[in-house]
Amino acid sequence: MIAPGWQQVLLVACVAAVVSAVGILLIRPLLLKHALAKPNARSSHRVPTPQGAGIAVIAATLVVAGAVLFGTWDEFTALVLFGATVFIAALGFADDLKPVQVLPRLVLQAIAVGAVVLVSTCDDLRIAPFIPIWIERALLVLAGLWFVNLVNFMDGLDWITAAEVIPVTAALAMLGVQGDVPRIATIIAAALCGGLIGFAPFNRPVAKIFLGDVGSLPIGLLLGWCLLQLAAQHHLAAALLLPLYYLADATVTLLRRMMRGEPFWIAHRSHFYQRATDNGFAVMQVVGEVFALNLLLAALALTSIAMRSIAADAMCLALGAVAVALVLFRFSRPRKIVAV
Repeated sequence: MIAPGWQQVLLVACVAAVVSAVGILLIRPLLLKHALAKPNARSSHRVPTPQGAGIAVIAATLVVAGAVLFGTWDEFTALVLFGATVFIAALGFADDLKPVQVLPRLVLQAIAVGAVVLVSTCDDLRIAPFIPIWIERALLVLAGLWFVNLVNFMDGLDWITAAEVIPVTAALAMLGVQGDVPRIATIIAAALCGGLIGFAPFNRPVAKIFLGDVGSLPIGLLLGWCLLQLAAQHHLAAALLLPLYYLADATVTLLRRMMRGEPFWIAHRSHFYQRATDNGFAVMQVVGEVFALNLLLAALALTSIAMRSIAADAMCLALGAVAVALVLFRFSRPRKIVAV
């Protein structure tokens, strides 16, 4: 299949941004009445704020990408991926309105992720051919389930998901233009990038609206699927580098809480980006550093693909890990105030 050109990718992103922004303007009055997120001890906001902008972001992504891809994609694959995305979004919206118990939530998410992995790997797609295929499939489902939830866990600060996902999806779209990502994933990444660009002005600190679980959960599913397509093109290092900050912050925080015997499934304020705001970093400083880090990670991912060698992959992964570790270390320490 022919790779999309720059013009098509930019058009997809721009149209999705407009659709997302208009959708948010239309639904915000309803969300003010029915989906207010009230501040609590674990919140980063101080006043009740509507949540649910993810409805517009995901709708824009699916509608625009679906319109562009219509007739050029296997209908069953499209039905499963888009259907699972809508299902995950509906589950998230239900959780936004009234908390859903952890176990049934995870079971339903696992069913959706499992369906996406199954349809994505039915053509003998392999990421790690040196291990039995059934183990690889099981690991992909676990990774997908974790990815869905880690985006949700990390979406606790104004602009942070925009600062994370916009660079990642923009890099995926760039790689798609070069032919390193399948056309389908390229268009979906461009549409998701545009959807979040349309959302960003409303979430700028201090936010007027939040994504909500209705947005963060399906964003994790779509982003994870796009990264799976990148890894399937023998670019595993790049697929790990692009989301490395979110992966590291969420995973290290989860492991620390588990080792301490804390109820890790309950909302908290121990992520590194949350500790940064408690340590004197302004919100704009945190998201600015996350955005800059993601630009660096994207550059390393592009470099690893351009150089096409195991040594380059290892070098780029090492540099990316060091950069992420430095940011996490900075966030975990009180900010030094220089006296004037």
